[in-house]
Amino acid sequence: MIERNLLLINSRIKQLCKTYARDSARVNLVAVSKMVEAEKIREAINCSCKIFGENYIKEAKEKWSEIKKDFPEIKLHFIGHLQSNKAADAIELFDCIETLDSKKLATALQKEVQKQQKNPEIFIQVNIGDEEQKSGVTLDELDELIKFSRDECGLNVTGLMCIPPTGELASPYFALLAKLAKAHDLKNLSMGMSADFEEAIALGATHIRLGTAIFGERVISN
Repeated sequence: MIERNLLLINSRIKQLCKTYARDSARVNLVAVSKMVEAEKIREAINCSCKIFGENYIKEAKEKWSEIKKDFPEIKLHFIGHLQSNKAADAIELFDCIETLDSKKLATALQKEVQKQQKNPEIFIQVNIGDEEQKSGVTLDELDELIKFSRDECGLNVTGLMCIPPTGELASPYFALLAKLAKAHDLKNLSMGMSADFEEAIALGATHIRLGTAIFGERVISN
């Protein structure tokens, strides 16, 4: 199933890039592997998946400590809500952290970057729909957080990430994120998931985060 799903997804990505005059090499597939067992992750790697996204620090440590021994070239992105007290683990484990959303977290990451001498890519998560229940920096505070993170903390901020409001058309929010990234000279746009990645590619996504489309529905055990 995973092999078939990836063939279909990669074919669709190439079609979309051709349609929208995009370079398919600039569209990175992030395979979201939260609650996916190691065996299926290894299968996806053997089907040429190169980037994986995890939402939980504890789960990622448990799974990837072994997988990375066999596949050290794999890149890991953290795509879940990150608490500042988990900054050390995040810097140690991940090649990219997509969910920076506060000055407090930026400061915690800066300390670990200096301590571990490792400077992963950082995307700032934008609360693109200004939803009270969602993580992400507000639109009003985005400019200040970008400047603080880049200039004062020296973080390697290269992009923006968003999750559009559920039940609404995603395209306007993706277009807004692209506009914001361009205004701040940020090259990466992490936007689009299994249900809306086609619109995201049309509007400039460089990273699309697909889980269900690759691995199917997750079975949550109690």
